Amino acid sequence: MFEGEARGLRAMGAAGSAGGVKVPEVLHFGDDPRGGSFIIMEKLDMGGRMDMGEFGRAMAKMHLAEPLDKEAKAGSFGFPLDNTIGGTPQKNPWTSDWPEFFREHRIGFQVKRARDSALTGMWNSVLDKTDGLRDLFSDGEVTPSVIHGDLWSGNYAGSNQGPTIFDPATYYGHHEAERGKREKEGAEEEEGSKAEWGMAWCAGFNGQFWAGYREVIPKAPLFEKRRALYEAYHLINHYNLFGGGYLYQGIGSLEQLL
Repeated sequence: MFEGEARGLRAMGAAGSAGGVKVPEVLHFGDDPRGGSFIIMEKLDMGGRMDMGEFGRAMAKMHLAEPLDKEAKAGSFGFPLDNTIGGTPQKNPWTSDWPEFFREHRIGFQVKRARDSALTGMWNSVLDKTDGLRDLFSDGEVTPSVIHGDLWSGNYAGSNQGPTIFDPATYYGHHEAERGKREKEGAEEEEGSKAEWGMAWCAGFNGQFWAGYREVIPKAPLFEKRRALYEAYHLINHYNLFGGGYLYQGIGSLEQLL
């Protein structure tokens, strides 16, 4: 787990440095011969208000930066090793095709873990309707971006070195698959925030953030259609982690693709 976190931080740090995102430097990680494991990171002075427009522009520049790993530079999606998103395993085999990667190693993997017949039936209907998700990506080429993978308000902060991100579930994927996580039901969102990064539940990113982000990366023509797909992935993962109504929300998101 710590190796995955360390390599994720290093990949984001390499991409984010030019754009202004600060990622804590990893000093060391390993196993303690007495038991347990550890990771040691740079200490940052965090706190205070952030310039959210600056943060949005910096995240977009990180998504556009050249990948650190040679496989991603060559156009493949994945990561050098498997890691986790929360407590869920995250499989990252290098895959040259984004719809295939997301279908097999992201949302399809989550659907199998859920073991729910209604969800499986809805997922199969989506695959039939969208030619295995390919129809959702007919508006342009998808290239690998390093993404944080678990970006919510507990995993970013202001610091003495600018906007800072940490505690990632990093891989190389479609920049739209970046995510924010709802902190509570009914959290307020500024106008425009609901449609971004495929998350209709991403509290903590305000209109200034999205204005800054879209200055650098404009919204793609089919983004509104893909939004439900990316939202469904995180809802189903939340069901696998916590149970409850996330299952029905995930099914509802998938139904929007039919």
